Order: sequence, then structure tokens, then C-alpha cells
Amino acid sequence: MNAHLFGYVSYRDAAAALDWLSACGFTVVRRIDAAGGRVLHAEVRLGQAVVMVSSNDDDFDDTVLVERPSGHGLYLMVDDVDRLFARAVAAGATPVIEPEDTEWTTRRAEVRDPEGNVWSYGSYEPGQI
Repeated sequence: MNAHLFGYVSYRDAAAALDWLSACGFTVVRRIDAAGGRVLHAEVRLGQAVVMVSSNDDDFDDTVLVERPSGHGLYLMVDDVDRLFARAVAAGATPVIEPEDTEWTTRRAEVRDPEGNVWSYGSYEPGQI
């Protein structure tokens, strides 16, 4: 079976999130706005990685996730973990794990974006046999 996995993240202020992602090096490849500036659907790309972005529904409540582990996030395999971490923090992300070498011989880092979503960066490629 052939399959591809793409992440998606919704934000209270998706337009600001797209600005943050652009500052981190992503390119907005598609954006559909509703009246009033709500982002109905957007897609950003960095290399082969694609993430879909949208505005939260009006009744979405994520306050239970603020300052608590969410049990989910996005992992982005990159060539230069330190550079992407620095760009993300400079653009307003909160450092969670500073860039470090792991015991399993890879490099990793983690941030929370301006709305608290977890983004992990690493040199490890999951799913390789």
C-alpha cells in the first residue's frame, strides 16, 4: 500500500501562524481565506514537508492544553536542527528542548509555537528499516 502522511494544525490566529511559519523558512503554497480574514485552509512547505493550517472553529477550546503536555505535536526532520530552532525562537517560539545530541546519535530540539503547539526538529528519519 502506498501512503503519505501530512500534518495539520489549527490556530486561533492562523494568519499570524502563517507569518511565524514563513519566518521559520516555510513557503505558503496555498491559502484560502473567508470573509473577515479567517484562514479556511492553507498549506505550507519546507523541502518535502507539507503542513496544512486553518483557523479554529469559533467554539474550539484548547485551554486545557496550555502549559501542559498535549501528547501530540509535529516532528520535522531537517538537515540543520540548530538553524531551524534559532529561526523559530527568533520568530516567537518558546524553547522546550534546546538543540542537543541524543544517546541514539541524532540531533534534536523542540519548541512551542506562539499558540502553544509543539514542533520537534531532528535529524532522525522515523520509519526507516
